[in-house]
Amino acid sequence: MADKRVAQDAGTMLRVTWVKSTIGHRAGARGTVRALGLHRLHQTIELADTPVNRGMLRRVAFLVTVEEPRAGGAATEKDA
Repeated sequence: MADKRVAQDAGTMLRVTWVKSTIGHRAGARGTVRALGLHRLHQTIELADTPVNRGMLRRVAFLVTVEEPRAGGAATEKDA
């Protein structure tokens, strides 16, 4: 069974920002946003890039934005 799992880099993180309110949405979406660790609108957090977190983000993709690190370098560098 372990052979079917997708190998994830332990150091890979995702930046998640809550951008749209959960008012008027189903309780499942509200609960998922809270389970991700988001408490306030426009709050940004960093999550480990795991299949569990990817599934939760897929469920509330219409409420959050996700930034993935660039493969060529650090996410905070500006290209000149």
